[in-house]
Amino acid sequence: MSATPATESPLQYLDEALVQLRHDGLYRTLRELEGEQLARARFDGRDVINLSSNNYLGLTNHPKLKEAALQAVRALGVGSGSVRTIAGTMKLHMDLERRIASFKKTEASVVFQSGFAANAGTVAALLGKGDLIVSDELNHASIIDGARLSRADIRVFPHRDVAALERVLQETKDVKRRLVITDGVFSMDGDIAPLPEIAALARTHGAIMMIDDAHSSGVLGRAGRGTVDHYGLHGQVDIQVGTLSKAIGVLGGYVCGSRSLIEYLYHRARPFLFSTSHPPAVAAACLAAFDVLEQEPSLIERLWTNTRRFKEGLRALAFDTGASETPITPIFVGEGDLAMRFSDRLFERGVFAQGIGYPTVAKGKARLRTIVTATHSDEDLDLALSILGDVGRELGVIT
Repeated sequence: MSATPATESPLQYLDEALVQLRHDGLYRTLRELEGEQLARARFDGRDVINLSSNNYLGLTNHPKLKEAALQAVRALGVGSGSVRTIAGTMKLHMDLERRIASFKKTEASVVFQSGFAANAGTVAALLGKGDLIVSDELNHASIIDGARLSRADIRVFPHRDVAALERVLQETKDVKRRLVITDGVFSMDGDIAPLPEIAALARTHGAIMMIDDAHSSGVLGRAGRGTVDHYGLHGQVDIQVGTLSKAIGVLGGYVCGSRSLIEYLYHRARPFLFSTSHPPAVAAACLAAFDVLEQEPSLIERLWTNTRRFKEGLRALAFDTGASETPITPIFVGEGDLAMRFSDRLFERGVFAQGIGYPTVAKGKARLRTIVTATHSDEDLDLALSILGDVGRELGVIT
């Protein structure tokens, strides 16, 4: 007896979800970049001041990185042809890992295909059933997913609440293996973790200390070495995760720590084991980026000069920027539909500042997420502030 044909697609619920997003004012289309990722760039046919890029130092367009990539393609081709554990480990990959470890002042490092893979793959590889992960409530989604994949127990402490973290560690002293994990710079709020206090608690209670430095690398510390260097905590953090796709300007992620940690991840981190390694051009450009960080300190100095100028302008306009301490500067508006209307109106006026709403951030905490870069000019920032003020008053975000 034949089955009765279904009257609707089994994926009908996706259409319904999209309708709801449109109803809630949260539906977004992908903006198409035409040309390079610049401080002034062309998206969707419109020239705009770009306040939505993670290209903190402008390295995506740096001539030294471009030349390194071109030379690697000419000499080594466009791909590696395999995963790292079979035939895909090139000398360039090992050179990059040694360079990162030296830069971060650790014994060793391993490169992953993305920062997301580095976080999720590491957490899932190190912890298992019966273990415990203690995580800041605003940690990156890759940490959350890695924690779930590990099948370890998870305890979440309120954002930057060191006293709450200490209570969790005291309550779980009988758990054999515990991991304390925090972002260095929080990707949506722009504030910095109280790492000295968190690391001290982890040491006192015998827990593994891990930090995600995706938005700290190239931004905080000497030559952009990150949060650990910013606080002078070398040797006190067991695992440092970073990205090669933000301030470094290229693609990928990495994990730094002891030699035994890295060798274990070579054998057990699933994204490393089952993903083809970086193309030669990517690895070579990343190597060049670390040279630029150490040889051109003016880039980071300019980034912070621009950050201070922009934040002062936003404060003068009476925008709510929360507790931001870094180039990531949220402009809080409350409801998601207002954040999207604000973003769209700014785009019409020549400023690209992406609206962020639930579920990326909590309900009622919608915002514009702005980032200034080292390559913005004073004129760019002043014009952006003027337009932000006009549109903010127009929509009643400020008076």
